[in-house]
Amino acid sequence: MRSGPNAADGRKQGWLEGWRLGACRRIEEDTPQAAVQRRPWRVMYVPQGFDAIDEGVEAALAETVHLIVAPQAEMLAYALLHRPDAMLVMNGLHTFPADQKEQVEGIRRLGIKTAIWFVDDPYVSGDSAEIAPSYDYVFTHERSCVPRYGELGCAQVHHLPLAAHQGLFKPMPVTDEYRTDICFIGVAFWNRVQLFDSIADYLKDKKVLIAGSHWDRMSHYGQLSKFVRSGWIEVPETVKYYNGAKIVINMHRTTEPLSDNKNTRHWEGHSINPRTFEIASCGTLQLTDLRPELPEYYRVGQEMASFGNPGELVEMIDYYLRNEEERLRVAARGYKRTRSEHTFIGRVARLLDTIGLGAPATQPAGEGTPLG
Repeated sequence: MRSGPNAADGRKQGWLEGWRLGACRRIEEDTPQAAVQRRPWRVMYVPQGFDAIDEGVEAALAETVHLIVAPQAEMLAYALLHRPDAMLVMNGLHTFPADQKEQVEGIRRLGIKTAIWFVDDPYVSGDSAEIAPSYDYVFTHERSCVPRYGELGCAQVHHLPLAAHQGLFKPMPVTDEYRTDICFIGVAFWNRVQLFDSIADYLKDKKVLIAGSHWDRMSHYGQLSKFVRSGWIEVPETVKYYNGAKIVINMHRTTEPLSDNKNTRHWEGHSINPRTFEIASCGTLQLTDLRPELPEYYRVGQEMASFGNPGELVEMIDYYLRNEEERLRVAARGYKRTRSEHTFIGRVARLLDTIGLGAPATQPAGEGTPLG
């Protein structure tokens, strides 16, 4: 039988992990998903190719309407074949065909309502501004971009925040290889590089994961390279790392049109990224930089914590690593908020109500109403 400090530490960590999973299980039992209102409509969905969002939207649509999933290059052909009532395009950027606008215009001529949901705003404003006027309805997760699309002549523009696909992002037990003190998963945009360079000395004796591309940009890469896992991490692996971390850092991209951005129109960024919902949906403590919209969705300091500079981040990491039970309580409250209010079922219901597919649904608590 093991004894001594290591065994005591193991027992403590086991108790803490049991408390986390038990609390999340109780929250799941106490906050069942809202009843789904089925609509007798046919909706064609065109995915962007990013599973974390696409699978959540597809699952919500499949529970709500008759769903048709169409390849990006064959939108018009699928519309001609299936004659849906409406088409929803996710993002319409990066991998979409060059004739996207022509295909969308052909679909509109068939009398089919067309909608696009931009989820990369404002970082690719040069591209999104080009295609937005082709659609009947424009939805954007970035509230500050609503008037910008209006200025481009888009008649129907609505703010629709993202959510967590809770079939993917959920609390779960993980094995030791996924356990860290501090975790960050994402591309090494320059503002993120500067953050981790500035706290490199603090991190060097912690158990850390920094995953994603371009992290060799760091000035202190040699000091932190042992923590870096380069390249893309699949969503199921990401979920395991979130569950295994004591603290997950979330930092939004900068909006300046530097080499990492195509924000050529200099649109502002006020809204929170999908990672905010996804981390919280795993029942793990999140430390995030503060976007203006964050307090509308989570109680800062109660359901997650925010930092304004590297010094504050270090202080918060130190505090929550020392006060583990408080860390777990904050994470559990964030999980409860996400499970009850930030679901793709709720977001999709708002979208369908806005484009007029069926009678207005009862809004789940906290989902709010669409903003024009």
